[in-house]
Amino acid sequence: MTPFGYTCVMGAFIDTSGQLLNDRSETLALTCPHCQVLAHITPIAVPGFNELNTHRPKAVGVVYRCDACFAAIFLRFPVKIYGPQRIELGAQIQEVERLEERFSYSHLPDDVALLFREALACFAHNQFNAFASMCQRTMQAAYARMSEANRLWVQDQLAEARKLADIDDTTFNDVKRVINGTDLPTIDQTVAGALIEIMKDLLYQVYVRRGRLQQAMSVRRFFSEESLRGLRVSGSS
Repeated sequence: MTPFGYTCVMGAFIDTSGQLLNDRSETLALTCPHCQVLAHITPIAVPGFNELNTHRPKAVGVVYRCDACFAAIFLRFPVKIYGPQRIELGAQIQEVERLEERFSYSHLPDDVALLFREALACFAHNQFNAFASMCQRTMQAAYARMSEANRLWVQDQLAEARKLADIDDTTFNDVKRVINGTDLPTIDQTVAGALIEIMKDLLYQVYVRRGRLQQAMSVRRFFSEESLRGLRVSGSS
């Protein structure tokens, strides 16, 4: 599985003329962080061959153009080999600008919403351990508002999410440690990817789903009562 925030590209290299070539150049696409469209991307700025061979950095930054909105997209390639005729690049390229995760905060308590916004900002910048720390603080704020019965219900939701998503034991144990605040493990992209999806699901179940149902029922009661008032008025006239 490709880590979150990474895209695979086969056989990529920079030749002596400074061109970036790869086996998937015609089909290379990603979701643009600007227009949010899955679009083909084209390299428009590549570091020079001689400069790279002189300084030999471990990774190379390349500017691409989104062919849908023409915005600049920044990608980072790990370097495999510096050769006399070409510089071979690694198969996994990192998206420097990640599409910000969306979530509805309208029904979350202010303190929970603030902490989770900052958690998602950390995730968008690939700061996965800072993301885990903010997720733990988010759940601590949520737990502080819950009864013991609701905290147990959250554990049931965790177990169900694990089954539905088929999460492996190691990843799930790290996710659970973060959410339950037992300790704060050091996590990687894979664990962060599972953690963000489970956090979004839990907060949706605890706050958003309940809030929307209550709001919908309140609106229906209002119109039902207004309809009954209208019937009483017409009946008394």
